[in-house]
Amino acid sequence: METDLIISEIDAIHREIDLALEQKDVGAYAYFLDESIDYKNADGTILKKTELSDEIKRHFKSLKSLSTSHYRIKSSFDNEIFTEKIARKSVVHQSNMLIFTKKKTTQTEEIYQWKKFGNEWKAISIEITLEEKY
Repeated sequence: METDLIISEIDAIHREIDLALEQKDVGAYAYFLDESIDYKNADGTILKKTELSDEIKRHFKSLKSLSTSHYRIKSSFDNEIFTEKIARKSVVHQSNMLIFTKKKTTQTEEIYQWKKFGNEWKAISIEITLEEKY
């Protein structure tokens, strides 16, 4: 498969993932995750798909708003697996009480591995290799 076509398809998925996160739609986010996904947090914790979805739901409960953007650092395609390293910046506004909100910024570097199942790309592995919060 041509790398430019793969990148174009994966970029479209990332736009949908970003939108799902911004709309706090766990189902739309999880749609792009394979059932056997391993998600590794920066602290080394490994989550399966249902655990990740539950954690995201808990996180969304305290969020007033979220915006996220990313760019690809590098990518490769080998043995039907598309691997990419991206840098992501997310800004969240968390509700502390009824009136007050707190702004938090998180910058991460993430390694995604994607595999095409039929006509759809699914993330089979996500690893957060770096996480900075301020």
